[in-house]
Amino acid sequence: MARKKAQENSSVLDRILTLEIVRVTERAAVAAARLRGHGNEKAADQVAVDAMRRELNRLPIDGTVVIGEGERDEAPMLYIGERVGTKEGPKVDIALDPLEGTTICAKNLPNSLAVIAMAEHGSLLNAPDVYMDKIAIGPGFPEGIVDLDATVADNIRAVAAAKDVPVSSVTACVLDRPRHAKIIEEIRELGAAIRLIGDGDVAGIIHTTDPDETGIDIYLGIGGAPEGVLAAAALRCIGGQMQGRLVINTKEQRDRAISMGVTDPDKKFTMEEMAKGDVIFAATGVTDGNMLSGVRFSKTLISTETVVMRSSTGTVRWIKADHRDFDKFAFDD
Repeated sequence: MARKKAQENSSVLDRILTLEIVRVTERAAVAAARLRGHGNEKAADQVAVDAMRRELNRLPIDGTVVIGEGERDEAPMLYIGERVGTKEGPKVDIALDPLEGTTICAKNLPNSLAVIAMAEHGSLLNAPDVYMDKIAIGPGFPEGIVDLDATVADNIRAVAAAKDVPVSSVTACVLDRPRHAKIIEEIRELGAAIRLIGDGDVAGIIHTTDPDETGIDIYLGIGGAPEGVLAAAALRCIGGQMQGRLVINTKEQRDRAISMGVTDPDKKFTMEEMAKGDVIFAATGVTDGNMLSGVRFSKTLISTETVVMRSSTGTVRWIKADHRDFDKFAFDD
């Protein structure tokens, strides 16, 4: 009976994650893209949230948002614990960011995305909205060659050795934040290259999976914990290695993490501990980027590009779509 139920759930997830879940990120991306370059982060986030919520509530799932967005920045949110879907399908965990890179979208800079991950109930780390120290590399490396507890220099040297290239040929992606001054200094003293990004560390981590295209070999530094879980979900599908550790600075943050089921807030989480089981990940480009093209508008078409992945099969689908029913796609209720 349990096996039959699992098969039924898997069948439903297949259907959701090939077409229906793509519509979720497409709608959020289109809504946000209408406001890209307008300088209003909260407005862009709000319309993306509204569009994503509307589409999620049409899916035949009993979904719970375990990774929401907006608590730290007091932005509009699909809040942690929110129930979505028709409540008539399988129980699933959902991690999402309707607008990954709100500042990027507001300034119309590269790599803003609408992102979602879905997994069987109990499979995604229910991380509080605090910061997370992260390290990530793409597929094809020996297991365990990088580690959060190793020095920046040792991690970069390990990547260079595994690639059989000089350290100067390795590029590290780092969020451009004052808190990363020491990391940046260490990387430059070592002679490696740095790709500084202003926002959007989900995309930054995913870029490690295709260094020939993106030029990024390793991701280092502190970003949002929710974004860490989303990135781990993506790497589970396409390969790579990642570790994350919550950055807990107050008793309130520690108590909140424990109340959300994180029994050891100081734990170094592996990729598999952040996103286990059968995981689906989808992202649609809002602005143009290394991985995805942004939304295009014409008088008669809305064009989108989406990537959707599944961990159990390793399948990665790239979906370029032209939406001809312009008004319905953009504004339906």
